[in-house]
Amino acid sequence: MAFVTRFAPSPTGPLHLGHAYSAMLAHDMAVAEGGKFLLRIEDIDRSRSKPEWEIQIYEDLQWLGIWWDEAPQRQSDRLVDYRKALDGLWLRGLIYPCRCTRRDIETALSAPQEGAEVPVGPDGIIYPGTCRSEMAFERSFPETYPRPNDANLRLDLGCIAANLVFEHRIDNAHGGGHWQTSYRETGIGPNGQSGLIAFSPEDMQTEVGDFVIARRDMGTSYHLSVVLDDAAQGMTHVVRGADLSEATRIHVFLQRLLGLPTPIYHHHRLIRDDHGKRLAKRDDARALSKYRAEGATPADIRRMVGL
Repeated sequence: MAFVTRFAPSPTGPLHLGHAYSAMLAHDMAVAEGGKFLLRIEDIDRSRSKPEWEIQIYEDLQWLGIWWDEAPQRQSDRLVDYRKALDGLWLRGLIYPCRCTRRDIETALSAPQEGAEVPVGPDGIIYPGTCRSEMAFERSFPETYPRPNDANLRLDLGCIAANLVFEHRIDNAHGGGHWQTSYRETGIGPNGQSGLIAFSPEDMQTEVGDFVIARRDMGTSYHLSVVLDDAAQGMTHVVRGADLSEATRIHVFLQRLLGLPTPIYHHHRLIRDDHGKRLAKRDDARALSKYRAEGATPADIRRMVGL
């Protein structure tokens, strides 16, 4: 199997040591396997993405000695593709509009026990399904109801799980058993594990909930975009930080739902500061451009991140 991986930064700030580690690791793995290393600019957050940050991404990567095998893909050029996928899910009756605010969700989850712990999953607070029933009639005739643009869109996991379990039992002559899907992890999985990781629709319902698949201000979401983009670029291996390992179930679930291939995942350790805190873009003192301005070399950066 050909080896194709990528680095997918957002142009919302300077690259730091954590980005350098992820990019160099993915690049090293591609070179070692005689494969391809691709670059994707994840700029769906138009309010925060800036052209100057994108230019600096190219400069930083080239300074590190990293080159990509094809022209960079930019998410802002793929909005039509995201919309087509959403239209398809809408017509299948699998998504619904949600106008709840974060406060609305927290209030619904805490009542009637004030102060109760709010359940949190890989996509944040687990949605209680407040808006799910409001579109029940319309979703029975989705082609007659245009998809709204002034609301978030959520995936109806309950409806999808029921359909998947039914299809599983039809496909298996003897029925019984539980529908599951899985992916291969060669790095650090959600609980630190590697190997084959499986989960069920019930796991998705209780541990993830009806997550947002398109945000009203973007027309898409990270989850939908990354799944469609990885398929479009022919990814066989996804190399990224362990902070995203919890979201992998969402991505694999969407791949199954959309009929897309599931790559092998390699979630790597995170680069932290001297206090054990994960680096973030707001940590400007650790920007790669500042190390470069102070005379550091790419070899110095490799040593700093342990490569």
